[in-house]
Formats: sequence, structure tokens, C-alpha cells
Amino acid sequence: MKQQGAHPDDTEGTPDASSRPDTAEPETAHIGEVEGDEPLLPARVHRPSDLMRLLAGVLAVVVLLAIAAFAHGTTSGLEQDINKGTGQAPDLLIKIAGLASSIAILLVPVAFAIERLIKRDGLRIADGVLAAVLAHGVTLATDLWVARAAPGSIQEALTQPSPGDIHALTDPVHGYLAPVIAYMTAVGMSRRPRWRAVLWVVLLLDAFSMLVTGYTTPFSIILTVLIGWTVAYGTLYAVGSPNVRPTGRTLMAGLRTVGFRPVTASRVESGDAAEAGDRGRRYFVTLEDGPPLDVTVVDREQQAQGFFYRAWRNLALRGFATRRSLQSLRQALEQEALLAYAAIAAGANAPKLIATSELGPDAVMLVYEHTGGRTLDSLADEEITDDLLRDTWHQVRALQSRRIAHRRLVGDAILVDRSGTVILTDLRGGEIAAGDLLLRMDTSQLLVTLGLRVGAERAVASALSVLGPDTVADCLPMLQPIALSRSTRGTLRQLARERAEREREAVLEAYRQSKPARAEHGAHDAADTALEKVDKKAVRAEQRAEKRAIDEAMEEAREEDLLTQIRHEVLRIRPQAPVEPARLERVRPRTLISFIAGAIGAYFLLTQLTHIEFGPLIANAEWGWVIAAVLFAAASYVAAAMALLGFVPERVPFLRTVAAQVAASFVKIVAPAAVGGVALNTRFLQRAGVRPGLAVASVGASQLFGLGCHILMLLSFGYLTGTEKTPSLSPSRTVIGGLLTVAVLVLVVTSVPFLRKFVVTRVRSLFAGVVPRMLDVLQRPQKLVTGIGGMLLLTACFVMCLDASIRAFGDETTSVSIASVAVVFLAGNALGSAAPTPGGVGAVEATLTVGLIAVGLPKEVAAPAVLLFRLLTLWLPVLPGWLAFNHLTRKAAL
Repeated sequence: MKQQGAHPDDTEGTPDASSRPDTAEPETAHIGEVEGDEPLLPARVHRPSDLMRLLAGVLAVVVLLAIAAFAHGTTSGLEQDINKGTGQAPDLLIKIAGLASSIAILLVPVAFAIERLIKRDGLRIADGVLAAVLAHGVTLATDLWVARAAPGSIQEALTQPSPGDIHALTDPVHGYLAPVIAYMTAVGMSRRPRWRAVLWVVLLLDAFSMLVTGYTTPFSIILTVLIGWTVAYGTLYAVGSPNVRPTGRTLMAGLRTVGFRPVTASRVESGDAAEAGDRGRRYFVTLEDGPPLDVTVVDREQQAQGFFYRAWRNLALRGFATRRSLQSLRQALEQEALLAYAAIAAGANAPKLIATSELGPDAVMLVYEHTGGRTLDSLADEEITDDLLRDTWHQVRALQSRRIAHRRLVGDAILVDRSGTVILTDLRGGEIAAGDLLLRMDTSQLLVTLGLRVGAERAVASALSVLGPDTVADCLPMLQPIALSRSTRGTLRQLARERAEREREAVLEAYRQSKPARAEHGAHDAADTALEKVDKKAVRAEQRAEKRAIDEAMEEAREEDLLTQIRHEVLRIRPQAPVEPARLERVRPRTLISFIAGAIGAYFLLTQLTHIEFGPLIANAEWGWVIAAVLFAAASYVAAAMALLGFVPERVPFLRTVAAQVAASFVKIVAPAAVGGVALNTRFLQRAGVRPGLAVASVGASQLFGLGCHILMLLSFGYLTGTEKTPSLSPSRTVIGGLLTVAVLVLVVTSVPFLRKFVVTRVRSLFAGVVPRMLDVLQRPQKLVTGIGGMLLLTACFVMCLDASIRAFGDETTSVSIASVAVVFLAGNALGSAAPTPGGVGAVEATLTVGLIAVGLPKEVAAPAVLLFRLLTLWLPVLPGWLAFNHLTRKAAL
């Protein structure tokens, strides 16, 4: 298949074949002849750089307004200094500057539009007009906000009395200047030196004339420029920028400029689309005279792919574990050329770089000698011999001997030519003069890459034979998912899901095989009505046999993950090797989200508490109700133990279970509420003698029933709250709205394939272990009654604790019904379980306070009542929870 690689919108930024001095030669007929599937490029692309500039502009506007609001003295002094300096300017200069800027600010955009239309670049003009219209709308909205709703300090910084009318104020944002700036930025005028110089002269003249004549303030001019600039890049990112990526035809022309005579170019597809931006587009090029070439084309758009992922890695990981998130094309070209030459000089087999060139202002190409061969990923299992594995390690050792880190030793970066020689490709992301940590990360990455193909035993054995046991053992702290490549982490996650699925299938199969025995036993009991008594020993023996079969099935199905297998193989040679993972993360996503959510919650609480006088409030508190709240909070731990043990058929000490629930009050301070308690209870049951799979299933069954009870109670109390003040039994509009919202969410989840698959996978994994466990519990009705009763009692304790906290600070005129308190608590508890902050800090306080105010409680009572409730249920139990945690740990119960 042959097709032209040109794009109809690719009119700028790429070399034109007709402009080259050698295009008149006969070989020009071959230019643009591209074999293979050269897909048409999209007309527009969304540049991450535009989004970053948009965010930077928004941040600059926020900072400017904050300075204007809180640094009133600084803004006033700055205005006085500028007015004093500009007041000494000659009147003639002021008039000339004002006239010139008024004319230029209209003519310059029109002139640039004409120049773009002549070059058939009308799309840019359309983008500029759209940006100008949007900027005008933003200026009108800003003017309205400053005039009617902004604080007085911001209004003083952005406006001043108009020279023509002292009773009127100047505009906070110039309605004509911001659209012009947005237009000129969106059309790309700032990227052209001559037009950029004209643009700055016009802006400076206009700012000077407006300041001197008193029609603006310095902050108003800065805000105008920022709004125009921000709206322009927001428009460009929303609608996309014209695509100027070089095509195959451009590549053929570029090869001729560096002395080659190309005949055809075939596009080579990349194996991993997620990391294709790091490798560039590859072509196989045949020449008229000479061996073929391998050409890599890197352009700005492709280089920017994955920018936000790399930026997050730079933020989350320590500096030695990451590389720059975004390089210029010149830097990328120089780095790849340097790594190619350095690898060959080190004695490693790497593609030989023979030429480089720019393909216009937005792309570069790198020309290599053709290597041929296939990647490790494309080889069959029987083709991956031990000699090939050792050869791969020899190449890595050659790089590391010169302190060169590859940084991406995945399957498609390891090439095997026709003679079986291993060649390392994709050196673009590597580093020279690398530290020990980077070299150890390379070793761990290659161990996992080879282990995915040949298993941990062969991968480790080949590494030991080349690198030695000490070098391999030193990489164990780097053997963690975050130190591996993005594609490798995805493969490991997929394997983990497959292992979990096999374990679930084994458990269900063991359960299905035990069904006939139970059915036969049930039929025998029904037929043997004369005895009227079941042989309890036989029933218990059958249950033990069933559990034993399920446990054996889980043990047989349980598999170690690849990283654990590699560790075990290395530890057989070096038992004393360090296995503790190295600290690579600077900040974890959960920590960042917790900090942001906690800050928002703290801000909300502080704004609520600033208007409350706690001295008189505490002095007038009803201490009897405070003691009652303490007792209800303490009783909640007994109820939590009942709710857990009700779904555990095995015998577990009750008092120790209560102590575990107290210990959970310490754990949930350092972990989200929905995570810490589940992990601790699972660990506690395992230490109490319950099999790991059954412990997980018991906690899962408890959580599942708890969720059902929570929803039923929320609907029931919500119904009562809606009808308690009316004689009819019609539900309130809030309940109806809530039910409709839930129905809409269910429809959305079931209609979107991705969401439906996500939910079904999670629910299936939950029920796979829970259903057999629930059948065990159903055979003991007293256990089920204990579990459900404990859940109801747990909710009742918390509701009564919150109600007692309200009564401690309120009186008869400020009381609310128990049903309303229950609805507020259930809603706040649900949000706290979903919040990523430890213990739901911030989210629960905000929800409870807003909910109590919404049901009619004064803010002066709601805020301290919530604080007392959270103090008794979250903060005060931390110390006894820590003591209980340590006690259970010493007793090997956790």
C-alpha cells in the first residue's frame, strides 16, 4: 500500500520540497512515496503546553487579586510612585504616544490577519477572533464583579476616579485591550520576531498613555494582559491548534537535504502506544545506492504525549528516580545523539547514528544504520535461549561499566538481529554519569522484563552468571512497581488480576463440589423425621470438611507474584541481601489528596468557628449530656465487635475483639476510614486462627451487610424526616430527589461500558468469597442476629452520641428530632468513608455541620456539637487505641 503522507492543513512549519536546491533532480519523483499505513494526521491537536500556560495564567490572576486584596499599602505606594514618575512626562510625548497606540492597536491585528490570509492560514485567524470574543466576555464579567461584589481593596487597586468625571470610576479591565491581546496570542503573533517586536511596542505605548492620562492603574493593566493571555491559551487548548507534524513526504525531503537518495519509507508501528511519545515515529527507508536506514522522527506534539504523567512522576518521585518531564527538541536531539555515541564507545551493541537534521521548527529526525531483527517481545518462547539472556546482560554490563543508565529496558527496546546478536535500542531516555540507584533500577527492570518471558528462575540465573551475586542482590530494594516502566507495571497488574480470578474460581469450584454432599445430608434429615434431632457432630464434621476443601483449593490456587519470585531466587544465593524497598516516593497521591481535603475541611471549620464564643458556650453546657455522649461513644466499640463476630462462624474471643475495635480508632487516624478498619479486622481474624481467605470473606460480608443496612436506614429515617411535620405519609421532595439521583447514577453506570465493567469486576470479586461465607453464617441464625443487631446498635450509639452532643449545647428551643439527627449522621458517615482523608477528617465535620444547620439547628449549637462528637469518636480514642494496638501486637493478635 502506498499513500501520500501530506496533510491538507500542514502548510506551515515544514520544509517545502520546491524550496530545496536539489529538487530539480530526477529523484524528486520518489519524494513522498511512503509504504505501509501512514495514517492521516488530525487537523488539530490539543497541546499540553497550552494547558500549562492556561493554568499558569489563572494562577497569576489569583495571585494578583490576592496581592491587591491583602497588600493594600504596597499597591497604593506603587500607584503613587508611578503617577509621580509619569506626571513629569511632556504633554507632546503623551499625546503622540496615545495617538500612535490607538491607531496601532487597531491596525496591527488587521495587518497580521491579512498576512495570514495571503498564506492561506485562515484557521489561525478564526482562532484569534474566537479568543477575542471570549476575552471580551471575561472582561465584562470581571468589570461587573469588581463593581458589585469585589472587596474594597481590590476595587481601589483596579480602579480610580475617572479624569473626565470624578464621580465615575475607570474600568478595572480594558474592554478593547484584553481582546486584542487574546487575538494576537491565539494567532501566534508572539512566535514571530518582527511581529512580536511590534506587539510589545504597541502594548507599552498604550500602557504608558493610559497611565499618564489617569485612565487606569498598574494592577488594571497587568490584569488585562493576564486575562487576554489566559483566555487565548484556554481557547487554543479547547479547540486545538493546527497540526504541523511532519509527514512521510516531509521526511523524504529532509533525508535529501543531508545527502541521502531515498526511494521509499515504510512506517514501523510501535508496540506500546502508551510510551510511543518517548520513542518517536519510526521509518524504514530504502536508498538508491546503499543499505537501508532506520529513521526516527520526533516532533513537539509527540514529545508532549504523556507530559502530565511525567510531570506527576517528577513531583511524586525523588529526583534520582525521574528524568525531565519535557525537553526542547534540541535537547532531545542532543541527548539521544550523545547516548548513541556513548553506548557504542562503551562496547555495547547499539544502533549507529549517522545523521541528524531538523524538519522545520517543530520536528527533528535521527538517521541510524539499519539493524534489522526482531524485538524480545516478538520472539517465541523457545527462541529465547540462555545464551540470548546472557548476551542481553553482557550489553547492560557494558553500559554500566561506563555509568550509562538505559532507563527503559523493556521487551521492545531489546532487539535480536538475524545472527542472534542482542542490540539495545531506545537510548533516548537514558543518562550518562548515572548514579548507583539508576544502575540498580536498570538491573531490576531487566530482571522483571526477562522474568515475564522466561520466569524468575532463568532470569535471575542469567543475571547471576554475568553480573555476579553481589550486583544482583543490590538491586532488590529497587524491585518495586514504582521503579519499573509504565508498560511493565500494567503487565504486572494484569497478571495480578488473572491470579485473583484463578483463586476465586478455585474457591467457587470447591464450594460447588461440596454442594451435593450438603444436599444429600439435607434430604436424609428431611426423610428421617422420626429422630427429630440432627446429629450435630456429623453436621460440624461436614462443615469442617467443606472448609478444609475450600482452604486446600485456595492454597493450591495461590501463586506468588513475579517480584516475590525474583526476590526468593536471589535470596537463595544471598540470604542476607537487603530486601526492604528503597524510598523512591517524595509524596504519595493519597497523602496529597488527604492534605488538600484536610485543608479544605479545616478552612470550612475555621470559618464556622470564628463567629462562635466558646467561653460562655462551654460554661453553659449541660455536663450530664456530655457524660451521656461519652457512654454512647464507648458502647459503640462493643457494638462494632458484635457486628464483626456475627459474620465469623469460628470461635473468636469477644473481649479481644472489642480491644481490636478500640485499636482501629488509632489505625483510622493514619489511614482512610474505609481502609484502616478493614485491614485491621482482617489481620485480627487471621491471627485469631481464621484462614486468610475466610477472614477476608468475613470482613467483606460484614461490610456488605453494613452497606445494605446503612442505605435502608438512610432511606427510612429520610422518609420519617420528610413526614414528621406533615399529617400525610407522602415522602419529602428530598427523598424523591435522592432516589431519582441514585436511579440516574445506576443508569449511567450500566450504560457506559467502562463503568459497567469496573463495577461488575469489583462486585464479582466481593461476592466470590462472601457468598460461601454467608452460607456458613446462615447455618447459625444466632450469629446472623448478632451481626445485624451489632450493626443496628452501632448506628444507634453514634446517633445517640451526636444527639447528646447537641443537647449538651442546646436547649428546648434548639432541639431537633432523632430522625433528623440520624439522617445527618448517616450522610456524614457515608461521606467520611468515601473521603480519602484519615478518619474522614474535614469531610465528616463539614457534612455534619451543614446537615445540622439544614435541619434547623443554629450554627452556634451545630458547630460545637459536631466538635464534641468528633472529639469523642475520633480524637480522644486515639491514645487508648494506640495502647490497645501495642497490646494486641505484643500478644501476636495483630
